Amino acid sequence: MSVSADIIASGDGWQVRDVVCTHGPQDRPFQEQHTGVSIAAVIAGTFQYRTRQGGATLVPGALLLGNAGACFECGHAHAIGDRCLAFHFTPDFFEAVAVDVPGARRTDFATASLPPSDALLPLLTDAEVAHAAGDGDAFEELAVRYAGAALSLQTPATSVSQPSARDKRRVTAAVRRIDDAAHAPLSLAALARDAGMSAFHFLRTFRRVTGMTPHQFILRTRLQRAALRLRQSRDAITTIAFEAGFNDLSTFNRRFRRLMGSSPRAYRARP
Repeated sequence: MSVSADIIASGDGWQVRDVVCTHGPQDRPFQEQHTGVSIAAVIAGTFQYRTRQGGATLVPGALLLGNAGACFECGHAHAIGDRCLAFHFTPDFFEAVAVDVPGARRTDFATASLPPSDALLPLLTDAEVAHAAGDGDAFEELAVRYAGAALSLQTPATSVSQPSARDKRRVTAAVRRIDDAAHAPLSLAALARDAGMSAFHFLRTFRRVTGMTPHQFILRTRLQRAALRLRQSRDAITTIAFEAGFNDLSTFNRRFRRLMGSSPRAYRARP
């Protein structure tokens, strides 16, 4: 098993790497250290991350947060592999960004990660589009946007009871099922049944592990994939909406506009 980290863009004080890990449950985690400030967007797969600020199971759409010089561990206790777009900053670059971020109270991270959210969806999509297009110049702006988002969205660490290892394993399996078939009908009852949990326990545990409800995670996954397809193909918007899992075009248009800030047609036409 291996980890590859290809540099896809860099500038004065920042760098972006496409990190692909093929480790699995048979590989023991080992301690590493963040050489600079790190923000890694999870594109695919799941893994466990632990640093001094706490630990989390990271799923597609989440952001890993790492302070400069901090030691950390990544592991794959429940499934094999993940892929991230990892932004690395020198402390001076990151602090210069922080000065101009409204509401930023500190320049270090108080938490280990940020869960998937509506606010992060456009950022994740723009980074994937830029990478697929080989648009290295776009990452200079994206680096600043990611730094600003991580600073403005982080919340003070709170003490909450952690789900059991068994429940984390079950949720990880559900996340991967959704990631593999987000376009298909996926009801709460069916996901809970496959996880061997009651609907209430599954809903509560899924949210505690991922930061989102199953419905929110399914919707976010469908919209991100639709957004990527809008930018990377000339397929009809109706076709994209239906094949992403939306049964109604007006619902797709409304949800897309709310999360992405523009209509699907206008988003496709962006330079």
